[in-house]
Amino acid sequence: MTKPIQKWRIGNIDLSVWENKKEFDGGEVAYKVFSVTKSYKKKDEALWRSEVINNLRRQDIAKLQLLLNKAQEFLFFDGSREEREEE
Repeated sequence: MTKPIQKWRIGNIDLSVWENKKEFDGGEVAYKVFSVTKSYKKKDEALWRSEVINNLRRQDIAKLQLLLNKAQEFLFFDGSREEREEE
């Protein structure tokens, strides 16, 4: 299983940055995507679960904003540095 190239966590919300590759015009193109997940435990279970976020609450917005800012900084600044080094 592949691992994310970068990951941040605040409370029970995670944002992970992944590098994907795709065949394009006879060559391979690399690009980055990110996923946001929320961990939770059901009331009568000891097992932690993780799911893609689709039901955010008001108190989750600030956490998500901070994580998205981190991802944006990484993708725009660190990612452009990688592209320059490859040239």
